[in-house]
Amino acid sequence: MKVNISDTDLDELIRTGRNNKYKKYSKDKKFMIGLARVYNVLTTVADTKGLEPYSFLHYEKLKYCENLSSVRVVNGRVERLIFRELEDGIEITLLELNNDHYGNKK
Repeated sequence: MKVNISDTDLDELIRTGRNNKYKKYSKDKKFMIGLARVYNVLTTVADTKGLEPYSFLHYEKLKYCENLSSVRVVNGRVERLIFRELEDGIEITLLELNNDHYGNKK
């Protein structure tokens, strides 16, 4: 599947493993391994239906946002890649870094 990344900082983080905006995450080895694994899966599947067999991704279409979907970067953590589904692939729009998501409310 064709993957386009609209956030230049996120693109730099995925391709080089370093970025000033995502400095905290670039130093997290477990996160970076998960991010590389997610990116590799996204580029190898033919379309978003091909993501369903990968249970560790927790792929889901977002209810209230048209054409947006998400996958989890690391199983058991809240960071997710949010992407827009297009006819010829996907466009990764952002990395969600919300710590009060999925019941982790403080």
